[in-house]
Amino acid sequence: MEITDLTPAERRIWQAFPYDEGVDFREDPDEDAADGAAWGADRTVRAEVLRTLLLTAPTREGAAAGLTLYGARITGTLRLKYAAIDHPVRLRTCHFEEEPDLYGARMRVLALTDSVLPGLEASNLDLEVYLRLSCARIRGQVRLSGARIGGGVFLNDAVIGTPGAPVRHDESQPTSLLLNHTTVGTDIRAKRLTVHGRLLLNGTTVAGRVLLDSGTFSNPGGSAIHAETLSVGTDLSAKDIRADGRIDLKGARIPGQLDLHRATLANPGDQALRISSADVGELWLRGARPVRGIVNLRRSQLDLLHVPTEVLPEEVRLDGLTYRTLAPHRPAEERLPLLERDAAGYLPYAYEQLAAAYRTAGDEAGARTVQLAKLRRHRRTLPRYARIWGILQDATVGYGFRPMRAAGWLVALLLVGSVAFAVHHPVPLKADEAPQFNPVFYTLDLLLPIIGFGQESAFAPAGWQQWLSYLLIVTGWTLATTIAAGITRSLSRQ
Repeated sequence: MEITDLTPAERRIWQAFPYDEGVDFREDPDEDAADGAAWGADRTVRAEVLRTLLLTAPTREGAAAGLTLYGARITGTLRLKYAAIDHPVRLRTCHFEEEPDLYGARMRVLALTDSVLPGLEASNLDLEVYLRLSCARIRGQVRLSGARIGGGVFLNDAVIGTPGAPVRHDESQPTSLLLNHTTVGTDIRAKRLTVHGRLLLNGTTVAGRVLLDSGTFSNPGGSAIHAETLSVGTDLSAKDIRADGRIDLKGARIPGQLDLHRATLANPGDQALRISSADVGELWLRGARPVRGIVNLRRSQLDLLHVPTEVLPEEVRLDGLTYRTLAPHRPAEERLPLLERDAAGYLPYAYEQLAAAYRTAGDEAGARTVQLAKLRRHRRTLPRYARIWGILQDATVGYGFRPMRAAGWLVALLLVGSVAFAVHHPVPLKADEAPQFNPVFYTLDLLLPIIGFGQESAFAPAGWQQWLSYLLIVTGWTLATTIAAGITRSLSRQ
C-alpha cells in the first residue's frame, strides 16, 4: 500500500507511527466511542491500513515506533492473526465496526481503553507487557483462551456482553469473557467489571492477584463465574460483587484471601457458591447478604473461615471441609444448626472439625457442646431399641460431657433415700451386732456399688422401703456405669 492511497486521516497516523506520536481525532476528551458510527471521513480509518502499517511500515533510526490513536472509527476487520508486532498498539476511545482478529499474535502492548467493539478474538495471544481493556464496551465475546501475558490484564469498568441475550446453561453455552488456560504474569485488575453471560477462568494461572471488586456478573440459572482449577499467587478479591448465577471455584488454589465481603450471591434452586476440593487460605463472607442458593464447600481446605451464620442458606454441603480457625467467634449453639442443614445428612467429621476449631480458639466448653450435639445427632440415626442406652447416658451425664448432672442425680437420690429411711428405720439383721443406723450412710451404701459403710449388710428394709432400696441399687449401678463410659469417651477425645 502506497502512502498516496491514504486518506488525510490515515496519512496523519502513518506519519506519526515511526515516532510513536499520538494521533487524536477527538473534538472533546469526554467523547463517547458509542457514538462512533456517526463519525465522518475525517476520523475514519481502514483496518487494512493499520494492519499494513504495523507489519510493514519503516521505522526511524533513534526513534521507537508505536501506534497510538484516539477517537477513530475503524472500518473492516483488523486481521493480525499469527502476526508478530514489535510495537505497542494503543487504540483508545475508538469505535470498531468489526471484531479484531488477533488469534495467535505476538505483541508487546495492547490497549483498547474506552473503545467500543462488537467482540475480540485474541486466543493464544502472546503479550510481552500488558493488556488494557479498561472502560471498554464489548457487545459480543472476548476470547483470550490460552493467552500468555507477561504483565497484567486491566478490565476496570469494562462492560462485556449484551444484557438479556439468550444463553444456554450447559457446557456449550456462549461465554462473554473467556480467560481459560490463560497465564498472567502479575494481576488481573477488573474492578467494577460488568459481564452479561459467563466469565470463564478455568485452568488460568495468575502470578499476583485477581481483583473483581464491585463487579456485576449476570447469567441467571447458569455459571456467572466459572473458575475451576484457577491458580492465584496471592488473593482473589471480590468485595461488593453482585453475581446472578453460580460462582464455581472447584479445585481453585488461592493461598491468600478469597474475599467476598458484602457480596450478593444468588442462584435459587441450584448452587450459588461452589468452592469444593479447593485450597484457600482465608474465606471471607463478612457483611455479605444471605446467599440465595446452595453453598458447597465439600473437601476444601481452609486456614480461616470467616462466615457469619446468618449469611449461609438453608442448604449447605460441608462433607470433608477442613479448616483451622472460625470467625467471628460465636457460641457453639449458634453454629450447630448449620450442620443439621447439610444435604448429606449426619456427617461425623463435620462435628469433629467444628469441635477442633473451638479447641483451637481455647473454648473447651464450646468444643464439649459440639461433641454432645454430635452424639445426640448420631443417636437419631440408630434403631429405636438402640437409642435407650444413649438416652440414659445423655440424661445422666450428657455422654460424659456434663459430669455435674451425675452429681445432681446422686444428691437428689441421697436426699430422697435419707428422708425415707429416717422416717422409718429398717430392721437390723442382728440387733446385738448392728451398728447405729444412719439413714444418710445407709442410702450411700445402696447407691455406691464400690464403697461400703457397713450399713447395707446390717439392716433389712421391708415393704415399700425394700422396693426403694432396689431402685437405689439399680440406679447407683446405672449411674456408675454411665459415668465410667462417659469419662472414658471424654478422655479418648482429648
